[in-house]
Amino acid sequence: MPTVAPLDLDAHCLACAWLDDIPHFALADGMVHRLDHGHKWVKAHDGLLCAAADGARLVTGGEDGRVMAVTSDGHARCLAELGRKWIGSVATGPQGAVAFASGRLAHVRLADGNTRTFQHPRSVEGLAFAPKGMRLAVARYNGATLHFAAAEGRPTELEWAGAHTGVTFSPDGRFLVTTMQENALHGWKLADGKHMRMAGYPAKVKSFSWSAKGRWLATSGAPAAIVWPFHAKDGPMGKTPLELGTRGDTMVTQVCCHPTEEIAAIGYGDGMILAARFADGKEVLLRRAGKGAVTAMRWDGEGRRLAFGCETGECGVVDISA
Repeated sequence: MPTVAPLDLDAHCLACAWLDDIPHFALADGMVHRLDHGHKWVKAHDGLLCAAADGARLVTGGEDGRVMAVTSDGHARCLAELGRKWIGSVATGPQGAVAFASGRLAHVRLADGNTRTFQHPRSVEGLAFAPKGMRLAVARYNGATLHFAAAEGRPTELEWAGAHTGVTFSPDGRFLVTTMQENALHGWKLADGKHMRMAGYPAKVKSFSWSAKGRWLATSGAPAAIVWPFHAKDGPMGKTPLELGTRGDTMVTQVCCHPTEEIAAIGYGDGMILAARFADGKEVLLRRAGKGAVTAMRWDGEGRRLAFGCETGECGVVDISA
């Protein structure tokens, strides 16, 4: 049976990460907590808004206009400072690159400390690096923009009417998918610009996660995890998604695919967490309902432990090898 090591904190958990096999929890109050031979913490911001991890560090953006990098030894280093502007989105990329956005500007800080800035006609809502190469995707109003982050070149504009709030590349780099302000996803096949519309959600999609080999994209926004197939050449078009972990009384708020198996951890609005297998839909209870919605989850590298956090500050680690 899975065992849960709880960590009760005082603020909304925005992100979980594993750094050097140590679980970290980034909270909206600006604190980053970790379980490293006891409970330890470091203050990263006066108000934390977003976070992304690359395995070696947790990169965070805050209301204080700073971009910080937190490492497993508890050190918090400032990577950039934009004065009184809020940092609304961050992303980690290859070769130590970091992207961050404020208002209409997206910035890329390279490992050598040099920074490039890209301006957009409307505010930048989401950022993602391509799995290979230094290409940055920006989610914006009426579509997405692709920039060459470390070289000169004209950006590629991908248009679709509506507000796009988040963005992700498929692990093989063939597809780009955005979350939208309406209850839908939109995607593009990058080789030919072909559109992929994934609609029918009863709520906004706020969480998405690719399976280990990129064959599936799991999403929140329904009373089940909606899992779209991406193994065909045109992605999910004409295909029916899987519905895993269906519950009639509460919505899925977070999804996190296992790093090696075609399994997803599914977090719900009441704090429950299930694991479900794609092949047959078999479910295992990882955590019973708690005080509030699950807002962050992350597997460790081996897929034996799942760090989780909730909007009420309830956090912890589920060990499925116990």
